[in-house]
Amino acid sequence: MSRIRIGMMGLGHVGRQIYKLALKDESSEVVAVSDIGRPDILRHLLDKEMGRSGEVQLEDNCLVSSGSRTRLMSAERPGEIPWDVFEVDFVIDATGRFRSSADLAPHLDAGAARVVTSMLPVDEIDRVILFGVNHEEIEREDRIVSAGSASTTATALALKTLSDRYPIEHASMTSVHAYTSDQSLQDYAGADYRRSRSGARNIIPNDAPALRWIQELMPELQGRMTAYALNVPVQTGSMLDITVSLKDREADIDSVRNLFVDAARAQPELIETTADPIVSSDVRGCDKSLLVDLKGCMPAGSRMLKILAWHESLGHARRILDVIQAYSELDERIDREAA
Repeated sequence: MSRIRIGMMGLGHVGRQIYKLALKDESSEVVAVSDIGRPDILRHLLDKEMGRSGEVQLEDNCLVSSGSRTRLMSAERPGEIPWDVFEVDFVIDATGRFRSSADLAPHLDAGAARVVTSMLPVDEIDRVILFGVNHEEIEREDRIVSAGSASTTATALALKTLSDRYPIEHASMTSVHAYTSDQSLQDYAGADYRRSRSGARNIIPNDAPALRWIQELMPELQGRMTAYALNVPVQTGSMLDITVSLKDREADIDSVRNLFVDAARAQPELIETTADPIVSSDVRGCDKSLLVDLKGCMPAGSRMLKILAWHESLGHARRILDVIQAYSELDERIDREAA
């Protein structure tokens, strides 16, 4: 199988993590990147992401590292980069700005076979994939795809693990999320009252788009969930606070903890558990989608449970590459069967 050729738009925090992971992945390579930033500064930030001074070089508008050569270009919107020239198999839109089908389709018009967005969409696209929950439902005809979000995948994995054993009456999730690059450091008049306040100085209540997509992709939870988000002045590491009411049976909390331990053994690439008294900064570098805090699993009534779990953006970057790999394997299998 030949290496998967990836084009990428947006070299922010998640984009840099994807680039870093792809360098260590023998099955894929990032051949072209589009970003509006200065090339020398982008190189500098990538080098710091790699953790070694001088590992990433800039040569003739190309990022060069560990035998990899990636063309660096500047574009404002999808469709401005001729992806067909670079023979890309997938484009990852990691800008966070383009979330509708109409905004993402120009990547296809410019020669990409598929586009995968790192964000949840704002309207209907071909497929939203929460890896570990519904990735086996992918189809070859899918062209515009979302890999979900870090908190959405983490929440869905936690609820799926639990509901496979204990039917859920209702689940309430609060995502306590590290602040993001689209928040201002100082108060600044934006489109929303609360998000106009300083992300570095405030706990900011926010909507949770995960609610819509988890219920859509897990129909058994339709009408049985509430969700909210709090952006907090933390740079790395986000936490889920999930309270679950069970339908028709009590659950011993030790059995629930063991349930997550077993799930981590079954899906070690996705789920991990810890009995250590960790805090948010301890999650840095975790490439799992769900890190269950066993000390934070506790009873909240005879049929109610509270679950604390952690995640960070590196896990989401890893899942984006997993989604691409899944589609590539599907294409290869269909082509092989047709031959």
